[in-house]
Amino acid sequence: MSMIFKLFFIALITLSIITNAEERRPNVIIFLVDDLGWADISLRGAPFKTPNIDSLFKDGVSLNRFYTTPICSPTRAALMTGRDPLKLGVAYSVIMPWMNNGIHPDEHFMPESFQKNGYQTAMFGKWHLGHSQEIFHPNQRGFDHFYGHLHTEVGYFPPFSNQGGVDFQKNGVTINDQGYSTFLLAREASNWINSRNKEKPFFMYVPFLAPHTPLEAPDNLIEKHKDLEDTRKPTRNISADRSRELTKTLAPSARPIYAAVVDALDQAIGKILTTIKEAGIEDETIILFSSDNGGATYGGGGADNFPLRGGKGDTFEGSIRVVAALKWKGKIQAGTSLDQIMTVMDVFPTLSSASRINMNNTKMIDGRDMWPAIMEQEEIPLKDDIYFVSEIPNYGHFHTTVFNKKWKLVQSISTSLLEIKVENKLFDIANDPYEYHDLASQKPNLVKEMAEKIRNWRALHPIAGTRTLLVPPPGWRAPKDWSTYTIPKDELQNDASLGFGAHAHQILDSYLIDHGRIIYDCKPGDWERGKCKVPKKSNTHINE
Repeated sequence: MSMIFKLFFIALITLSIITNAEERRPNVIIFLVDDLGWADISLRGAPFKTPNIDSLFKDGVSLNRFYTTPICSPTRAALMTGRDPLKLGVAYSVIMPWMNNGIHPDEHFMPESFQKNGYQTAMFGKWHLGHSQEIFHPNQRGFDHFYGHLHTEVGYFPPFSNQGGVDFQKNGVTINDQGYSTFLLAREASNWINSRNKEKPFFMYVPFLAPHTPLEAPDNLIEKHKDLEDTRKPTRNISADRSRELTKTLAPSARPIYAAVVDALDQAIGKILTTIKEAGIEDETIILFSSDNGGATYGGGGADNFPLRGGKGDTFEGSIRVVAALKWKGKIQAGTSLDQIMTVMDVFPTLSSASRINMNNTKMIDGRDMWPAIMEQEEIPLKDDIYFVSEIPNYGHFHTTVFNKKWKLVQSISTSLLEIKVENKLFDIANDPYEYHDLASQKPNLVKEMAEKIRNWRALHPIAGTRTLLVPPPGWRAPKDWSTYTIPKDELQNDASLGFGAHAHQILDSYLIDHGRIIYDCKPGDWERGKCKVPKKSNTHINE
């Protein structure tokens, strides 16, 4: 009986260990880099070494058709929500310092779901999803800990300022840490990993500034890459190639300093990867690596997207198809690839599925769970065609696209006070991924059909959403310290403001047709069918 009892006891302990191992959820790390070119890792032939980034591709799955939006803020909005950023009002442009918008508080962010499922959460780097009110702040969107910058283009060295105002904080409080920003982010992320609560899994988001302009790097790396020749081939985007040629006569090539910035980025990622290994949690950690959009190839930008066409800001493949990989040691087969279309909107449901957590969003997401495709090569159909748009940098000049597995329409729309010009390019993207052969003249009916899809899609954009405003309103002044610019939550009203004419929102919304939406997150005509959350009448009376 004693021996039987011992065997039973051993079996019980073994079962408990196995059960606990099965229940233990993985850590999640997202490395989001800024404006990295398709060809700018050594694994893809870059003329500089990126061994640590390369390791994520060698040890994991290469996401060969991973798509983001053409510019920063929309990609980050899609990543955090799993939703189409056009519906959120953040699509045409990034959030500029003089803008007061962010992502609607009704939207649910990915770290909020991880937080509610028992994860500790932290962010290190560039936010770029709202800075004017505390409700838009990272600490209000699911991050227990935030170290970094609310804006873009704060520089790589102190004082880390935007428009002359300091933008470097820890959880809402300005800090004065000294050093090179890429290395500071890696140091803080590593320290946080080592000091975390080891009884709980963690979700960590590291959106680096690098290699976004203005390009700056430590002196030793500048010296290391100073003789790098610029051998990049044309992008086949006329305006980008023209600006690059013009810049050659005014300044030296940005390619050497860009290489130095990417070198530092690779070292920083290597430091975090080493921290994970030394902590003994490499096989417990999912790591996603991606750029937020294609590389900046225009004058002053040092990136290379070849053989893809175009670059940041347009809607050719070089702008929206980006370098991306996913690693989970011992789970994802090393050195594999996924050739199915995956977008930044798919990240939230995919990582939730991989981590076995419940998503707590109430709004319908646009992303898909791609985990079965990654693990089992299961074919995951698209929910719908995929759409992207950018109005950067020229106001009233829109770069749009709609595509599926087979066809892609690239549409350029230029508007002035008196005319609109539309240029359509149609590609068989399945057989012509580098967009050499424009088939628009051969298939006019298909062009018309896809252009109409773009028109209907753009009608979902809130009329007060982002537009390209490269300069501030006349007379606007920046704060000396951006942390003081953020209005505390307890100084704000409880409900989102409806603006003027709140009593007539439904009527006004129906008048707009394809110009955009007044009622947030509502398709044209849906309020009439009871499918939208109709704003309440305002108690404020306006003398009209």
